[in-house]
Amino acid sequence: QGNMAFAGKYEFEGDENYDDFVNKIGLPSDKIEMGRNCKIVTEVVQNGNDFTWTQHFPGGRTTTNTFTIGKEADMETMGGKKFKATVKMEDGKIVADFPNYHHTAEICGGKLVEVSSQISRLVYKKKKEK
Repeated sequence: QGNMAFAGKYEFEGDENYDDFVNKIGLPSDKIEMGRNCKIVTEVVQNGNDFTWTQHFPGGRTTTNTFTIGKEADMETMGGKKFKATVKMEDGKIVADFPNYHHTAEICGGKLVEVSSQISRLVYKKKKEK
């Protein structure tokens, strides 16, 4: 795992299954439209295991998450929801569980590749005894 492997500025290039994903995680329609093919610039500052991960959206809005690999951190989704997560490093990938999805980020061929997959959520209610 290279020490400065993630540092840099990355411009959005393309997405796969965007609509399916954002609908499944419950992103509001105005945020869905805002995010569709928008030229988000992701800026990563890395100092060893300490990261500052900033997404710059058109119109001046930014979302910044600061975290240390292996330690719980206060995070924010692109929809603005606050949560706590422990970000891990697995096989050179940054891995985090967001409220409704599992997120990985890695560098492939000099590009930042982020993959978000929905987490299955099962809910059971207590069965009433007769």
